[in-house]
Parts: sequence; C-alpha cells; structure tokens
Amino acid sequence: MFHRSFSASQTARRTHTAPLVAALLLIAPAAGAQDKDELERCDRPFGSIALAEPRSEYMQYFARYSLGSPTALLRMFVQQSKCFIVLERGAGMAIVQGERELARAGEAQAGSNMGGGQMVVADFVMNPAIQVVDNNAGGAGAALGGIGRRLGVGAIAGGVKFKEATTTILIADTRTTVQVAAAEGKAKKTDFSLGMFGWVGGVVGGAGAYTSTAEGKIIAASYMDNYNQIVKQLKGDATMMARAQRFDASKLLSGETPTAGAVFAEGDVLASKIDNVKVHASASDAARVAGTLKKTDEVIYLGEEQNGFLKIQGSTVEGWVKKTLVSKK
Repeated sequence: MFHRSFSASQTARRTHTAPLVAALLLIAPAAGAQDKDELERCDRPFGSIALAEPRSEYMQYFARYSLGSPTALLRMFVQQSKCFIVLERGAGMAIVQGERELARAGEAQAGSNMGGGQMVVADFVMNPAIQVVDNNAGGAGAALGGIGRRLGVGAIAGGVKFKEATTTILIADTRTTVQVAAAEGKAKKTDFSLGMFGWVGGVVGGAGAYTSTAEGKIIAASYMDNYNQIVKQLKGDATMMARAQRFDASKLLSGETPTAGAVFAEGDVLASKIDNVKVHASASDAARVAGTLKKTDEVIYLGEEQNGFLKIQGSTVEGWVKKTLVSKK
C-alpha cells in the first residue's frame, strides 16, 4: 500500500515536472553555445574597408519585406568587431564631397584644414548578397549555430513571410582586386523568438526594421553568422594575419587630422608656380641654393618629402623645393 502511494506521488511529480524540464532544455544554451553566438572580434585590424551597397536585384528582397539596405547593420558589425577600420563610402560621402567643394571654392573658414591628402584609401571592399526561401518553397537550410538557444522561446514562426535566409559576403583587395575571403551565412524560421538581439550587446540598436521585424531579424542573424565566418577565415590565413601586423592604425584612431595639401606620386611632372623658385641642396630654407626654377621649367618628383620640401630632378638641377611653390602639370 505504501509502495503504491509512493509510486503515484512520484508519477504526479514527474507529470508536473516534465513540461518545465522540457522548457528549460529549450531555453538553456548548450555548453559552449554562447561563444558561437557572439560577434567575432580582432586584436588589431586587417586594414581599412569600404562596404558596397547590394546590387539592385538583392535590394528587391529587402524592399519586399519593408527592409532597407543592410549596409548600416554590417557597418556596425564590422565597427564593433575591430577587425577593420570602416570608411564612409555611402550616402554620407555626398556630404563629405560637398564640404570639400565649399573649401575649394574658398567658402570655408580660415584654418578649416579641408583639402587634398586627407582621405584614407580603402584597403578592402565588402560586397554582400542575399537569398531567401519563401514559405511556399520546399527544402530546408542549416540553422545558425546556437541562435535559437540564445534568443528565447516565442511563437513568431507563423508570422514570418519566409522560412530561411542565406547571405554571402565577399572581401576583395582594392589594389589587386584579388578576393581574400568569401563565406556564407544562414538563419531560418524556428519556434524561437528573434527579439531583443541581446547576443550582440546592442550593436544593432540603429538598424531599424532589422531589429523590429521577424524577417529583418532572421536576415540580421544570417549576416552575423556570415561575418563571423569571414573573420574566422581571415584569422586562419597566415598571409592576412601578417598583413594585420604590418597595418598601422594608430594615426587613424588617434583623432589627429592630417594637414590638407596637394598629393604627389613619385614620377609626377611638376612645374614652378612662379619664376626664381629656389632649389636647395637639402630640405631646409637654410640649406645651400643649388639652383632656381623658372615658371616654364618642368621637373620630376623623386618620391621623397621632408619638412614641407619635395625632392625633384630637373634638366639642369637636382635638389629640394618648397611643396607650396610647385604644382602638378
């Protein structure tokens, strides 16, 4: 009798406990899953990067679900990861160019320090793309590792207009056009809520519909998985890691503004702006005068610059001239 009573009580406890255990198993992340859901980060950047806007055919996907370009989202991922120095090449570039036009026209205040030789060139370009699988389509894709476990339990599955997003990101060297990394990311509709985005620590706070709609969150999750795969590839490439070691970001991150001025490349043909420009034996006003240049003289820039002087080679003289007294032909 006692045995039967104990068994019944035990059975009741098991019956009431089972749903709770099942829920906890769904919510609790598996061992090591948390790390998989974090944004990959770097100890030092590989270089500067510009993000290309998706091509028009990809933008149609975003417009279909009332989403704008994912570039702002990707820029925040890249910025927070500290793997690249992000350059403005989007809509803000038009404002930058407008300010430079004002300076060239003489409209800027004295000391504005706006002009040539200040803009940073992109070492890399990022090109994103996307494909979604409609709810009516067959097939199934791989889910983003651990994503459901971190985002909590919900019931949005029925309201999502597509069941899977697959994204690709390509990284190319801007100087050689060689592709240095390519990866795919995936996220699919699950029984879990895609709310809050706590797993990126508020990174996507300004990404609009990518943080406020179910479709946007699936795409954002796919792009995050995608970007993490890119970073892992780069970290595993000895050549790219050596490149990161050579890249000096100190001046870019120091907040110092480079002095505006003309930019010359080795081999450029220069001309004197006025007659009788002095050519010095070294880069100093106090140095011996080796000769002079007429306004009609042409010289070759030898690629060295010191103390505001350029080293030049003319038909009759070689030496250093003040940078402000010559211009490119």
